[in-house]
Amino acid sequence: MSRETMSSRQRVLAALNHQIPDRVPIDLGGNQTGIHKFAFQAVAELLGIDASVVIMDAVQQLARPSESLLERFHVDTRYIAAGAAADFKGGIVQRQRNGQLWHDLTDEFGITWSMPDDQPFYMDISHHPLASATIKDIRDYPFPKGDDPGRFVGLRQRALEIRQQTPYAVVSGISGVVYEICWYLRGLETWFMDMLTQPDFCEVLIDQTLKFWMDWFRVFLDEVGDVVDVIMIGDDLAAQKGPLFRPEFYRSVVKPRHKQLVQYIRSRTQAKIWYHTCGACVEYIPDLLDNGIDILNPVQISASGMEPAGLKARFGSRLTFWGGAIDTQHVLPQASAETVREEVRRNLEIWKPGGGYVFNNVHNLQAGVPPENIVALYDAAYDFGFYE
Repeated sequence: MSRETMSSRQRVLAALNHQIPDRVPIDLGGNQTGIHKFAFQAVAELLGIDASVVIMDAVQQLARPSESLLERFHVDTRYIAAGAAADFKGGIVQRQRNGQLWHDLTDEFGITWSMPDDQPFYMDISHHPLASATIKDIRDYPFPKGDDPGRFVGLRQRALEIRQQTPYAVVSGISGVVYEICWYLRGLETWFMDMLTQPDFCEVLIDQTLKFWMDWFRVFLDEVGDVVDVIMIGDDLAAQKGPLFRPEFYRSVVKPRHKQLVQYIRSRTQAKIWYHTCGACVEYIPDLLDNGIDILNPVQISASGMEPAGLKARFGSRLTFWGGAIDTQHVLPQASAETVREEVRRNLEIWKPGGGYVFNNVHNLQAGVPPENIVALYDAAYDFGFYE
């Protein structure tokens, strides 16, 4: 029977450094590797553990996994996250619209996210505050202060508690969302038209979101740059079959801002930098590596060109893949637990050689995934994850 010989942190760091750990590290609990509240309740009840729900991400309705669940699944990571500015008075407000009860959340950027009370699965954007803005409006807009000290109160203490009192790797919550916030502010269709018709406008707006994150990271790295092991940033760049928008726009406008942010982070910490983009992003992997990232997540293996064997062969020596364990569109929610277990085994055999792999499915575990399949997913990760 295989036996663990490393601590969780040692295991994660070995994998990230393309060394052979005792077994593949296992992850659960981040903004892009989390579990929906309904899925958490179902699997906790199946396993007979505490199913009390604490929402950690209101937009995606993700539950904070209980420590008992993390231990049951042999999870090697624990997450820390900064908060809101000290004077931000956010919170969910219930409102009636058109005879229906809605849960509304307006964030620091003035974007409103809404969820119907009778379908409480996740929030969609219902108000884009810069939908009709001019360049002058952008320059006059009250963007939040990334370096507000209130965001970081207690952050170092929480990170040190994980580092000093537990065996786990310390991973940050999502940050560095430079591109996507632009379309949150404008509306997706409007922003896509902007990219075609007024790229100068786009540059003014994206410079504002970059400034927010540069200011944010200056203080974040002051606080925990010497403690955190992995820093998660990301912007979705691709859809099911390829890039979401013209690669020329990415390389001329978005990439220089991404690279500036990544290189700043690299100059301030030894932490590995994780980049999150869904979809068929294989075209952009060389660009992301050039920017300076270390990790790609979630590795959507059902998207075009994202087959594990091809990705591992082309990029496995330079890039750590974090995710990509199973087809979460068809297999995980629809197949039997036995099929789930077999697909995990098969994919692990592709991802494991040479290190450079951390286990997660693909993005968050959604409501409706059978709890038996979630247990099969994580049990297979542990059972088949050991190196000989």
